[in-house]
Amino acid sequence: MAVIAFMAATASTSYGQNIDKKAEKARENIQEGKKDVTEAKKDLKEAKKDSIADYQKFKKESEMKITNNKKIIATLKVKVSKAKLNDKAGYEKKLGILEQKNANLKKRLDDYNVKEQPKWSAFKTKFNNDMDELGKALKNFTVGKKK
Repeated sequence: MAVIAFMAATASTSYGQNIDKKAEKARENIQEGKKDVTEAKKDLKEAKKDSIADYQKFKKESEMKITNNKKIIATLKVKVSKAKLNDKAGYEKKLGILEQKNANLKKRLDDYNVKEQPKWSAFKTKFNNDMDELGKALKNFTVGKKK
């Protein structure tokens, strides 16, 4: 009986040590997980700040381009109104379309929600492409020959 009692005590002691080791390992893993979560939250907060700053810079630059486009359109309207053209109405219509595109770009820029961070890159790329196309159209807009 003494031998059985001794074996039972030895088994329970070693079993208890295994549990303690596993519990300690679990506590360490939890602490590491908490550190990772804290670090991830910090990185996310910093990324949002950077994204907002990037958007504000982008918005300011784009608003300047839109304002410049308005000036170009106004100048072209004056040229068209003073010129004796075969298709004056057609030129005015084309200018109206370009003016509407410029207004639409302004609206898209104003309506964009900077909090939609994953969509920011796609928005920026599409917006820049549309802005470039409008800029080329304005640059290539020529008033026809006089009668």
